[in-house]
This record gives sequence, C-alpha cells and structure tokens, in this order.
Amino acid sequence: MKTAFLAVALFALCFAAPANAQVFSADIAEIRTVSATIPGARALRINVVKFAESRRTKNFSVKGAPAEPSVQARTAFQVVYPDGTVMIDSGMDQQVHRFFGRGVEEPYFPEAAKEVEKALLAAKSIVMTHEHGDHVAGVVRGPLAAQLAPKAVLTRTQVQTLLTNPQMPEIKLNPEMAKRYIVVDYEKYLPFAPGFTLIKSPGHTPGSQMIYVVLQSGKEYLFAGDVAWHMDGVRTIRGKDAPWITEDEPAMTADHRDQPR
Repeated sequence: MKTAFLAVALFALCFAAPANAQVFSADIAEIRTVSATIPGARALRINVVKFAESRRTKNFSVKGAPAEPSVQARTAFQVVYPDGTVMIDSGMDQQVHRFFGRGVEEPYFPEAAKEVEKALLAAKSIVMTHEHGDHVAGVVRGPLAAQLAPKAVLTRTQVQTLLTNPQMPEIKLNPEMAKRYIVVDYEKYLPFAPGFTLIKSPGHTPGSQMIYVVLQSGKEYLFAGDVAWHMDGVRTIRGKDAPWITEDEPAMTADHRDQPR
C-alpha cells in the first residue's frame, strides 16, 4: 500500500469543548491523553489505497459550490505498527460500488481492491469510521467476510444500523452474522491501540466515529470518515448538498474556530 499524507484528516485537530451539549465537541488535549493510555510502540506510518472513484460535480460535496467536475476517492487506510497493522475501513466489491454510481458506471480499480483484501487479511484488527457500504462492505459480505469478522471491530450502533436500516440490502446483517464481530460501546473516546483513539462523532450515520492516530514521529492524523467529501467543505465549514443523504448538519459543521484551544 502506498503512503500518503492525509490532509483532509487533519482538519479537526483544533476541536474545542464548548458547553453547548447540542453541538458536537471534542478536546484535542483529552484525545492526546486518552491516546497515551495504552502502552507500547506507536505506529510508524500510514498507508492508503484508492480502490474506486465517484465522479460528481462539486456542488454535491460542498453546499453552494459550482457544478464543476469533482472526484470523490474511495479509500482504505493501513496503520503500520512495528509488530503488525490495523486497518481503518475495509473497502468494497464492484457490486456495492455500482450502488454509488446510481446507474452510471464509475471507475473501479480491481488490482487496488485486491491490495485492500490482502491488507485486511494481514491486519491484526479492522475498525470502521462508519457503516456505509464503501467503508464496511469488505468485512460484511463476500468470501472473506467470515474470515475477517473475528478481528473486525464494530460499534454497537454500527451493528444496529446494519441489522435494521442498512444503506443497501447487500450489507444487511442478520443476528447470527452480527455475533461474529467484536462489538464495542463507549461514550466519547475509546483508546484502541498505542497512540490510536476512537472518537464518537455525530451526523453522517448513527454509528459515525473519527479515529485519531499519532505516529512515533509525533505527526497526528484524524480520520474523519465522510464528515466532508471535499477539502473545501472543511476549509469553508459547509455541509453537503446531496439529496440522497440525511445528516445532522448543524452538529457536523459547528464552527469552533473562535473557541479556546
């Protein structure tokens, strides 16, 4: 898997903690403290593979943007520790990818998808930013699902969504299938590995979470899932304008830039 700098993943490292309970907040100092609670060597690097693309005009990804061509990458990430790897998100097969094209055949890269499969098989554990098909299908369907499930960590809310209200029929779980996964639940932050913390976050799906990783070098990353589909959505703090999604936009776009850091 190729190494890449995750610019979009860094945008939320300036979270503050305002008193308004209706607005999502996170405190980077607390996150750093939580991430130090599991002893051991921190990760060395992060690798990323783009296995598919969606071709949508920019106005779908950033409210008020022009209807100009824009590419939405479909990715999976590998966090490399000295003694093994952790995968963030699990990719999808081509059938699930076609769901996102909505009748349009969009780029899918089979060789890159095979690299994701190899990385999943080699991983010590697998975690999901959220329960949409392009992130979770790799561990809930296909010939590898039963093999990967015992090391795939889903939140209780992610499992509940996949049981009762999945994004598409192809990723629906039944109760027997759900028993195969490691299921966790937490209030706000959950230390997962050295320098690696799960952060419960609102809006995109009921089970959305962000993932903070700090490397041995001190470089910090925040995997924000689909909080934004384009970096301009981060820069301008604007939501999406895609009619097929329903999100808690006020929580997702709350502007904390003037709050104390």
